[in-house]
Amino acid sequence: MKLLSVNTGQARPLAIDGRRILSAIGKHPVAGPVKAHSLGLDGDEQADPSVHGGLSKAVYAYPSEHMAFWLAQRREHGASLFAGTPDDALPPGFMGENLSLQGLLEHEVWVGDTLHFPDCVLRVTEPRQPCFKFNAIMGFNQASKVMAQSGHCGFYLAVQVPGTLQAGQTFELRPGQRGLSIAEAFAGKRWKHLR
Repeated sequence: MKLLSVNTGQARPLAIDGRRILSAIGKHPVAGPVKAHSLGLDGDEQADPSVHGGLSKAVYAYPSEHMAFWLAQRREHGASLFAGTPDDALPPGFMGENLSLQGLLEHEVWVGDTLHFPDCVLRVTEPRQPCFKFNAIMGFNQASKVMAQSGHCGFYLAVQVPGTLQAGQTFELRPGQRGLSIAEAFAGKRWKHLR
């Protein structure tokens, strides 16, 4: 398992249905080590701490294996990428993730499992829940519904042992109590409100 990219972002206005809403969903890769502390990563911001951030959602991880799926979904729904972005790949951080991971999917991760990096330990807390901001960044209104149906949600992490993270690091998954997998937790949510 490998950490492909560490991504951070600042809150900025996002145009949604004619309104400007503050969001930090747009993340960009950071070169070099990034400090992880109890409330997140240095240089990262959450615009709405009622749904993102805090001790249990300090860091958001996403499997890079799902990026081809989302690229295909965007093409199918006629969404265009941001100016200057290649049409054959979605850049790291595009999903709003802090950590772009390789080799760890939702059905392999359980609430309470820990990810052990060389200088940091992160604990799995819950799946991501899609929202209207995700629809806006993906460029089509059914994106949240597609996430709910596909289960390609990624997961939140608490910083159990503060330290540094850096692109290219390998990490180890250590099992917790294994009572509820991320895939099961996500499937158990009620998604009737999604368009």
